[in-house]
Amino acid sequence: MTHVLDIIDLPDVGIVTPDGCRLSARIWMPKNADNAPVPAIVEHLPYRKRDGTVHRDELGHPYIAARGYACIRVDMRGNGESQGLMDDEYTPQELQDACNVIQWATEQSWCSGSVGMMGISWGGFNSLQVAALQPPALKAVISVCSTVDRFADDIHYKGGCLLTENIGWAANMLSYSSRPPDPALVGESWMDMWKMRLNNMPFLASTWMRHQKRDAYWQHGSVCEDYTAIKAAVLSVGGWHDGYRNTISHLVTNLSSPVKGIVGPWIHKYPHYAAPTPAIGFLQESLRWWDRWLKNADTGVEDDPAYRVWVMDSVKPKRWLPERPGEWVGEQHWPSENINEKQLHIVGERSNANKSISVCEDQPANNRNKDSNVDKASDKDNDLMLSDVAGACKFSVSSAQDCGKTSGEYFPFSYGPEFPDDQLADDLLSCCADTSVLSEPMTIIGAPTVKLTLSADKPMGLIVARLCDLRPDGSSAHITSGMLNLAHRESFEHPSLIQPGNSFSIEFALDQIAYRVPVGHSLRLALSTACWPFIWPSPQTVTLSISAGSMTLPVRTTEHSLPVQFEPPVTAAGWQTEVLREASSSRKVLVDEASNEQVTLIENDFGENRDLTHDLRSGSITNERWSIKPDDPLSARGNIHWQQTGGRDDWNWKTDSCVSISCDKAYFYLSASLKAYNNDELIFEQIYNDNIPRKFI
Repeated sequence: MTHVLDIIDLPDVGIVTPDGCRLSARIWMPKNADNAPVPAIVEHLPYRKRDGTVHRDELGHPYIAARGYACIRVDMRGNGESQGLMDDEYTPQELQDACNVIQWATEQSWCSGSVGMMGISWGGFNSLQVAALQPPALKAVISVCSTVDRFADDIHYKGGCLLTENIGWAANMLSYSSRPPDPALVGESWMDMWKMRLNNMPFLASTWMRHQKRDAYWQHGSVCEDYTAIKAAVLSVGGWHDGYRNTISHLVTNLSSPVKGIVGPWIHKYPHYAAPTPAIGFLQESLRWWDRWLKNADTGVEDDPAYRVWVMDSVKPKRWLPERPGEWVGEQHWPSENINEKQLHIVGERSNANKSISVCEDQPANNRNKDSNVDKASDKDNDLMLSDVAGACKFSVSSAQDCGKTSGEYFPFSYGPEFPDDQLADDLLSCCADTSVLSEPMTIIGAPTVKLTLSADKPMGLIVARLCDLRPDGSSAHITSGMLNLAHRESFEHPSLIQPGNSFSIEFALDQIAYRVPVGHSLRLALSTACWPFIWPSPQTVTLSISAGSMTLPVRTTEHSLPVQFEPPVTAAGWQTEVLREASSSRKVLVDEASNEQVTLIENDFGENRDLTHDLRSGSITNERWSIKPDDPLSARGNIHWQQTGGRDDWNWKTDSCVSISCDKAYFYLSASLKAYNNDELIFEQIYNDNIPRKFI
């Protein structure tokens, strides 16, 4: 066992970049590091070490530092107590600052000269991006919940479709970045720093929505452009309930440097405190990685399976699941020879393009017709099935715009009602093809793909494919899904309009998954042309006429698995805080009878806390409203309100931000407002308005 050392905690260490900008870092390191230098581990974020990520920082960094490392948690320029301004995510300036921090660390008397970089989400992204720049001292990376492709698989666009989370993230950053520095650290300059930030605050949605294809803007920072640029050893970690679940497979498949992947059942959190359980001893696993690549110790990480995944068992769908039963499976190599492709063909006809499959919710799936697993008594016009044997098919799909109400959040974050619900309501608004009842269990590990030959009656449209588990209790459980903007059918770089009536073929992948379907269950492929409020709708309701289709499943052919064992979670003592307001979450979907709109209401109160070390208070609340009329894609509306609060003793500050989005056939209409208060005095107000042309979205 690694010897545990006494550590010091330095709350505000200045790191001055070559252009004179002082970055504020919090550093934990062994007390004797000046006499016995240690490797450094850098985490470079905009999320405020003082009152933002403090909860997770206190759980992890002291633990690692006590085992012989200097953990450097840096506030990016323009955030927290760091000087300067931030104008976007993953800019060349941000990445250069990180390289400068790495170089600075190697010049300190307490540093051995070896450096690692780590982080989750933003920090996971820029860890990979900095590794691709190859700063000489950077030897290893731990990247959690990140992406390799900033356009096709990020929070902004997915499969060429505009995610509503794009505007959600812009609202989030407008709120987060508008908070003041702590006067206890920066002194009397705090108000000048705050006002400078406020006066230069970007509304990032305007930037992001002006890049509606995979152009140079998105290619920057997408490490998939050149995997060979990464020379550092990479441990990639993610969760099946996170939006960034594909990255781990991509990195393990494509990196030539040492790489391992771990995927659990988790949401967008670090695995030592994430849910659903089981959590793992992520800090011990991290220490094994750092010890091997930063200290050259023999920890056995090179002998670990290349890809370790939690295969989830089937459970009744709910908006939140505190645990997911299943088992760990280890593959020595990835892609694995233990995975075979199983092709299922869509066969049959469906005579009514506007009629959706009907499933009686009180009828168990295994009591339906054994050949098609469709309740033909309730839908005599539907005769579609997924078959091992190829055959002809002919059907159309045109979904109401409110299809998607069961989809859940892009990345569940708040331990609240954010998971996909029972899919039956959306199945009724989709075109579905089912397998017969399984006589043998099926373990799916990888990314299913869908191939279709189709035509469209409009020049633009999108398609969503959901793979569902039809359970004997009558529920339809979401396994995985994928989407494609049909204007991006040939490439994300060069979109083009559809020629109505002309036949064309597409192939697209669903998200990576590891899922075991038991005997007595069936599989369902559900196709729809809408998924609200997950995806922004196309400008016109489209009908897709499909003349051929299949789905390929990555099926594990052996039950033999390499041993996978993780230690139980451990952490440092954690954040010492007084809870002033408890956190809570709610999600409601209702119909406004007056307007005939489907309305999704989401509230996340992240609570309010007081730090018992330095007395700083911090709290936040967000409310979202998403509405659409089932027959009108141009009725889509999104409104998001954020409030941030904080202070100390008799000092109180508050920021209020409101963001909205709407559209017509030609434009997106964005608006936002930002207000900042110091002791109830309005010190800043800004209004943002922008009209952005729609280009193939």
